[in-house]
Amino acid sequence: MTADTPLAGLDVEAVSTWLASAAGVRPPIGFTRIGAGQSNLTFLATDSRGRQLVLRRPPVGHLLASAHDIGREHRILVALQDTAVPTPRVVAYTESPLVTDAPLLAMQHIEGLVVADRVTAKRLDPAARRRLGHELARTLASIHAVDLQTTGLIDLASHRPYAARQLKRWQRQWEDSQTRELPEIVELAERLEAAMPDQHELTLVHGDFHLLNVVAAPDGAGIRAVLDWELSTLGDPLADLGGLLAYWPETGDHATASPVPALPGFPSRAEIAATYAEASGRDIHETLGFWHALGLWKVAVIIEGVRRRALDDPRNASAVGVPPQMLVDGLVREARRVALAAGI
Repeated sequence: MTADTPLAGLDVEAVSTWLASAAGVRPPIGFTRIGAGQSNLTFLATDSRGRQLVLRRPPVGHLLASAHDIGREHRILVALQDTAVPTPRVVAYTESPLVTDAPLLAMQHIEGLVVADRVTAKRLDPAARRRLGHELARTLASIHAVDLQTTGLIDLASHRPYAARQLKRWQRQWEDSQTRELPEIVELAERLEAAMPDQHELTLVHGDFHLLNVVAAPDGAGIRAVLDWELSTLGDPLADLGGLLAYWPETGDHATASPVPALPGFPSRAEIAATYAEASGRDIHETLGFWHALGLWKVAVIIEGVRRRALDDPRNASAVGVPPQMLVDGLVREARRVALAAGI
């Protein structure tokens, strides 16, 4: 993609001028849409010397309130630069209407492996997949160990109970983005609301932590960067662990948003949870079933929103296309099964 080629979401001439001034890149700059993510739009920018940056901006068209918050992602990445959490370094950020019609973030391009599909995962042998799964759990523990005062993130979000905030927010998102009636998702929200655990701890929460949102070392021996911080907030750390398990399928599940961890070698959900518990020192057993069910319910709502945006404006669809309705329905069934097993 050359600098004079139209690209949905980018004014390539204006962005090229901005990057040359703010980041020292040398035009002409090529832009390519990258990633399997279907929320914010992500692009790879390559200048005439081969230097590469990653750009992030919200989807085009109508957006739901509080969604796709690139400004929040920028703030969090800057705050985490000198912590133990691996993140790409921020290069530049702008909301100038001379450059963009939406907030635009430029960051360091991290070389490594994004395990977005089974083909990529099969580049890792089973032992490497196992290492990677356990590294995910340990990296998640490092996010929850971030000092909120030192990083200036103590006022990032409300300190009110996180479960209630999540249920309220994602019920509203469902109402604003649903493509049809689905009584089961409303009924499960009511059950979860009645079973909300007390909150005893407040930490940084990533909000969407799973394999697709990290860059791994090619041998699976480490996580080089955690990406996609747009949903990050303050809340109960076990919400992130439940969310990770929601993307971690096992035999017999009704549906999954990511089939990759079902490949041989990846640790089981129980092993992921045990590694996290050891790394974080937390007792996870009392409430993890609630957070796993909530995570599945939330993923179903998110994917319904992805469907709505792609149906409303095909430019928002990623290379993998529009998620099928049956995926949302299957995730809701799986969430109901997990909730029932947890006594909810």
